[in-house]
Amino acid sequence: PFESTVAKADCTFEDAIENIDIGGPSMLRSAAKNHSAVTVVTDPNDYEKVLAALENPATLGDLRRQLALKVFQRTSAYDAAIANYLESQAQPGLGNILGLPAIYSTTLPIAQRLRYGENPHQQAALYGSFHEVFEQLQGKELSYNNILDITAATYLIGEFERPTLAILKHTNPCGVASADTLVEAWHKAFETDRQAPFGGIIVANRTVDKELAEAIAEIFSEVIIAPEFNSDALAIFSKKKNLRLMKAKVGLRADSLREVRAVIGGVLVQDRDQKPINARDFKVVSKRQPTADEMTAMMFGWRVVRHIKSNAIVYTGKERTLGVGAGQMSRVDSSRIAVWKAQEAKLSLQGSAVCSDAFFPFPDGLIAAADAGATCAIQPGGSVKDAEVIAAADARGMAMVFTGMRHFRH
Repeated sequence: PFESTVAKADCTFEDAIENIDIGGPSMLRSAAKNHSAVTVVTDPNDYEKVLAALENPATLGDLRRQLALKVFQRTSAYDAAIANYLESQAQPGLGNILGLPAIYSTTLPIAQRLRYGENPHQQAALYGSFHEVFEQLQGKELSYNNILDITAATYLIGEFERPTLAILKHTNPCGVASADTLVEAWHKAFETDRQAPFGGIIVANRTVDKELAEAIAEIFSEVIIAPEFNSDALAIFSKKKNLRLMKAKVGLRADSLREVRAVIGGVLVQDRDQKPINARDFKVVSKRQPTADEMTAMMFGWRVVRHIKSNAIVYTGKERTLGVGAGQMSRVDSSRIAVWKAQEAKLSLQGSAVCSDAFFPFPDGLIAAADAGATCAIQPGGSVKDAEVIAAADARGMAMVFTGMRHFRH
C-alpha cells in the first residue's frame, strides 16, 4: 500500500519506508520472467481472459506474454513511485537539483484512447488522472485539442476569486471578465470578440444557472467547464447533444506544480508559472501614480496576459478584457492586433490599461498604446531601453508599473 500511504497528509517518512513492499514485486518479477511456464495475473480485469485461455490452451502463450508485460509495467510504476517520494524528501546535496529531480521518471496509466491527436493523421491517447478531476456530464467524446483547451481554461480561471467567465480558442483567451453575476461577466467577455467564441471553450468559476445557459446556448461552443450546473442549465444544454459539459470535481484551482514538454532527445521540466500576483510587488516607475481604477485594470490584465501565447498584449478595463493580441513575433504587431480587435468590437480603449507579458524593448510599443487610448501600462521591465520607455510614458502622462516578473508562454 505504498502509494496510498504516502498520499495521506499525515504520512511520516518512517511510515512510507515501512510500507515499501519487497517480497511482492520480487515474486511478480520472477513469475513474469518465467512466463513461458507461469500465468501471472495482477489485474482482476484479466480474470475472464485467463479463464477463456485455460479453455483454449492455444491462446495461452500470447496471453502470458501480455500479462508478463503488465507485471513489469506495474513494478516499474511502483519503483518510480518510491523513487519520486524519496527524491521529494531528499536533503540538499542528496539528489535534488534546485528542487527538480536528478532523474525524471513517470509512469501513468492510460485513461482514454483518443480518436486522433492534434490533427486526424496523428495517433493520441490520454494518460493519468484527468478523469478524476473532471466529470463529463454530456456531449461527444473529448478530443486531444479539447483536453488541451480544458487544461488552459482551468489554469486561467484559477487566477480569479470574483465571479469570472473566460472564453478560449486554441488555448488562448479571447475574452475574460469578472462581475457581480456570471451572466454579466459572459456578456462582457463575449463583447471582447464576438467572432472567436464560436466553437470555443467557456469556463466559469461559479454554478452555471438558467440565465447564463440561455445566453451561452445562443452560440456554438465545444466545451463548457464549471464547478456545477443546475438542473435548469442542464435541461437547456441537453438540447445540444454534442456540447461537452465538464464538471470540475475538485474545484477550478489547478494545483499542477510542474510542466513537462517533449523535446528532441528528452523532455523539459519546469515549475508552472503560478507565482501569486500581488500589487505590493509592483514598482511604479512613472512620474504619475496610477489611479485605483487603473490599478484594478492592470491587475486584471496581468492575471490574463500570462495565459496568452507570446508575444502577448492585452488591453483591459475594470475587470474585463477589451482587446487581445497573441502569438506574434513582434510585440508591436500584437499591440496592433489587440487595438484592431477592440475597434472591431466597438470597444473604446480610452482610459484602458495595456498589459505586456515581457518588456517593451523600445518606446514605440508604448507610444502606440497611448495613441490607442491607454492611460497606464504594466510590464516586467528589464529592457536596456527602460529609461527611454519610462520617458515616453511620462511624456504622454501615462502611469507605468514594472512587475519584475516576465510571463513568456511558448
